[in-house]
Amino acid sequence: MSSSAPALSPHPDRLLPPAPELRATARELYAAVRDLPIISPHGHVPASLLVDDEPFTDPASLLITPDHYVTRLLHANGIPLDALGVGAGQPTEAESREIWRLLCENWALFRGTPVRYWMD
Repeated sequence: MSSSAPALSPHPDRLLPPAPELRATARELYAAVRDLPIISPHGHVPASLLVDDEPFTDPASLLITPDHYVTRLLHANGIPLDALGVGAGQPTEAESREIWRLLCENWALFRGTPVRYWMD
């Protein structure tokens, strides 16, 4: 028995439409743009953070508090927005850790969502 299993890799068509007549077109379109940089007007990270290359203060302030997809799902499941730091400004280290704990404790809520896909 081998001590190392073969590496798993996601199927290249995993995000393409399942209908064969659409999938062929989707593959062509993807092939034409896959090596281009992503330029998206819908970002949740301020462009200045990337341009200035400044370190972020904590992961909760970067990935949870400003992301309405994350906070909306947690809030819909009973977590108050103030517990997630929404609208409160920069959290203290203890508050940031608690916000992160709330995300981790509720991570199962994100199964099958784009947020889970992006975070993973």
